[in-house]
Amino acid sequence: MANNPHRRGGIIMLLIAWALLFAGAYWLFELRLAHNANPNRAEVLALQHGEVRLQRNQDGHYLAQGEINGHPVTFLVDTGATRVAMSPGLAEKLALAHGPAVNVQTANGATRAYQTRLRTVRLGAIEVRDVAALITAGLDDDTVLLGMSFLKQLEFTQRGSELTLKPLSQS
Repeated sequence: MANNPHRRGGIIMLLIAWALLFAGAYWLFELRLAHNANPNRAEVLALQHGEVRLQRNQDGHYLAQGEINGHPVTFLVDTGATRVAMSPGLAEKLALAHGPAVNVQTANGATRAYQTRLRTVRLGAIEVRDVAALITAGLDDDTVLLGMSFLKQLEFTQRGSELTLKPLSQS
């Protein structure tokens, strides 16, 4: 049997092709998982005018990218939360002042939180100024609960897996 000098190069090329195929499949899978977790990306919301339409994620929640004081954040719409709420780590990153301490009841039980004010909260085309918020332990650094201190400024309707938000002045 003759020894083919090109065989080793062919095997290497075949291994590289398989590695690229697996890397591409992994990348596509990761993109799909990210979309399922948060189908409401900032670039999609930016295309909407006057109202914001959110799609429910695979877990039944409404997650959306938005901004607090011009800084990008991920919101979790929470009509059961009295105020917008975030972790101390995120509040520090956003350079928010800790106001007076208050006792609050959360899904994880009673805890202490600190009041603060947000200059602006933006979700797509909707911006609300001077929003009451809480800084409280037990929340993820990467998600802000979008509570009623923001939502009370809006009319919201849910149909199927879509939540539509629009400023009350447009009603």
